[in-house]
Amino acid sequence: MKKILAAILVFICVFSLAGCVDDQNAGEEKRDTGYMSYHIAVAEYPVMAPYPNEMAFVDEKTGIFDDEAFSFVYDAWHDDILAQRQQEGYERGLERFFSESTKTFLSDSNSENKVYSPLNVYMALAMLAEVTDNNSRQQILDLLGSADIESLRTQATTLWNAHYRDDGAVTSILAGSLWLNKDISFIPSTMESLAKYYYASSFSGEMGSEAFNTALQDWLNDQTGGLLKEQASGITMSPETIMALATTIYYKSKWHNVFSESKTEKGLFNLADAGGTAVECDFMRKSDTNTYYWGEKFSAVAQGLEAGGAMWFILPDDNTAADALLGDEETVSFILQNHDWANNKTLVVNLAVPKFDVGSDINLSEGLKTLGITDVFSPKDSDFSPMTTDTDDIYLSAAQHAARVKIDEEGCTAAAYTVMMAAGTAMPPDDEVDFVLDRPFIFAITGADGLPMFVGIVNNPA
Repeated sequence: MKKILAAILVFICVFSLAGCVDDQNAGEEKRDTGYMSYHIAVAEYPVMAPYPNEMAFVDEKTGIFDDEAFSFVYDAWHDDILAQRQQEGYERGLERFFSESTKTFLSDSNSENKVYSPLNVYMALAMLAEVTDNNSRQQILDLLGSADIESLRTQATTLWNAHYRDDGAVTSILAGSLWLNKDISFIPSTMESLAKYYYASSFSGEMGSEAFNTALQDWLNDQTGGLLKEQASGITMSPETIMALATTIYYKSKWHNVFSESKTEKGLFNLADAGGTAVECDFMRKSDTNTYYWGEKFSAVAQGLEAGGAMWFILPDDNTAADALLGDEETVSFILQNHDWANNKTLVVNLAVPKFDVGSDINLSEGLKTLGITDVFSPKDSDFSPMTTDTDDIYLSAAQHAARVKIDEEGCTAAAYTVMMAAGTAMPPDDEVDFVLDRPFIFAITGADGLPMFVGIVNNPA
C-alpha cells in the first residue's frame, strides 16, 4: 500500500493568572480518558461523500464494470468537492503575515534544520483574537491583515472550508478546541463564535488533574492520527491554567507521481560549514517534463500532490546561503505566488532530492513581539475580557512551535504543534536541466490554493 502525505499541526494556548494563586482543589476527579465526557459543545463538520473505489464496481464473476452505479457515487463525491470550493480571492490580505512570519521564524538557522507552519499559526492567532479585545486584539488583526474581527471571522471560516476534505482518498481537516477551567465562568457568546467561525469544540474540567490532561492528549492524538503522540504526552495544564486553546491540521495525500525506489542512489550532501563537510544520504531521482522556475538567487521545481497541492524545492545559487535566501523578498514572494511566477520554463528536469526527516522547535514569543503582538504577553496590558470577567491579569507567558517533515519515494509525512503557556539563477538550457539538491535548500508544502502549510530549511538531511 502506498504511503501517504500527512501534515498535522497542533496549537496549544494556555492562559493562567499573572500572579500566584492558590491551588483550586475541588476534589479528585474520577480518571476518564474519554474527552467527550467533558464536552460542552462539539463542532459539526461538513459531511462528504466518499471517493468511489473503482474495484468495488467490478463484478467478481463477470469482470464487468458497473458504470452507472459508479457514476452515481462519483457524481455525489464530485458535488461535495465543488461545494467546498471557495470564491477566488479569499486569501488576499494574508501576504504580509505569511511572508513576514516566515522570515521571522525561519531566519538564523545556524546550520540546523528548521520547519515552520504559517497556516497553523495564522489559524491559532485568529482564534486568539477572538478571546481578546481592544489593543490586544488590534495588534493581532494588524498582523493578520484584517480590518476588524468580522473580516477576520469571514476569512478564517473561508480558509477552514477551503482546506477541508475528508473523502477517504484525501484528508485535510483543521480542528479546534477549548479546554476550560470548570471553576471559572466563561462568556458563552465567545465560545459560540469560536464554534461557528473556527469549528472549535469546548470542554470543561478540573485544571491540573491527570484525567483532564489525558483528555486533552487523547483529543490531540485523535485529531492527528497519533503521529504526534510522543509530543502530545508532554502537553499538560496546571491548576493555575484558566483556559487552553488547541488547534490542529491533519493532512494526508499521495505524491501525484511517485519516485521509483530502483532509482534511489547513495550520494553526498554538502553541509554549510566552512570545512566543506559532506554527509552521505539516499537521493531519490526522477527525470520527466516539469516546470523550472528561477529568480535572481534561486531556482525551483515542484512535485505535485494528489490533493492538488505541491511540495516545492528551492535551491539557492552557489554563492547564496539558504539562510540569506529566507530573508530575500523575492524568494518569499515566490513561495506565495509559485505557479504564477513569471520566470518559468517547461523542460526535462533531472531531479535528485535527498530523503530527509527534519524537525525543529521554535520559540514564537520574541518573534511575535517583533511582529507587533506584545500586549497579550503583558499582565498589565493584556485584555482577555471576551473570554471571562471572573479574573484579571491573564497573559500569555510562552509560545512554542514544533514541526517535522519526512519524505520518501511515495510521499511525505509532516507534523507540527505550537504551545503557548500563559501563567537568481541564470535561465536554464533549452531542453534539459539537472536539479540536484546536494547542498542546503528550502522546501514548502502548499495546498490546492497555493498557501504554504509548511516552509522549512534543510541544512542536513542525514
